[in-house]
Amino acid sequence: MKDTRDTSGLELAGKQLCLDFANTVAWRRSDSPQEELSGYPDLVTWCQHADVIPAQEARYLLKQAARRPDAARAALERALVLREAIYRIMDAVTRDSTPEASDVATLNEFLSEAMSHLQLILTADGLGWTWVGAESSLQRVLWPVAHSAAELLLADELSRVGVCADEGCGWLFVDRSKNQSRRWCSMEDCGNRAKARRHYRRSCGLEPDC
Repeated sequence: MKDTRDTSGLELAGKQLCLDFANTVAWRRSDSPQEELSGYPDLVTWCQHADVIPAQEARYLLKQAARRPDAARAALERALVLREAIYRIMDAVTRDSTPEASDVATLNEFLSEAMSHLQLILTADGLGWTWVGAESSLQRVLWPVAHSAAELLLADELSRVGVCADEGCGWLFVDRSKNQSRRWCSMEDCGNRAKARRHYRRSCGLEPDC
């Protein structure tokens, strides 16, 4: 079994569920990308962290996964397929390019399953969405992710999807700044690193001090 990682503290910099899910590879565009979802428990922990599922459902899925390791491995493999399709689609969007038909077909496959489990319910505040059926399915955590991707692709906010300016990062985000000037996935991370590099280059006389 692969070692699991603590995915409960990963930064949700994407500002949309599907983008945060696509960002579960750190330093994606570097020579040493870091996989955050090494096992099914990582996926469940991250989904709870991202408010995809409540703690009770997370515990239930982890118990099911322990009893059905083959199904858990298959669910993780499916999760990675969905994640990579979403990333490639959204990356194409940031380049004003047309996504690959095969990636759209992959998303549609997941979306078709997800929509078959989505129903309206009455709540104290009116109508709302809920996921029903296949409670023991280890892949149910992927339904909200696929739905989120489809919604974003048809939303006005799609034009605000960007990619971190750090050439090794590759994280995606929705730029909600007023003048759409966001460049970094996080100013505390890639932003500060870029500032430190600029300071170093200026101090060494490698670029103008401006």
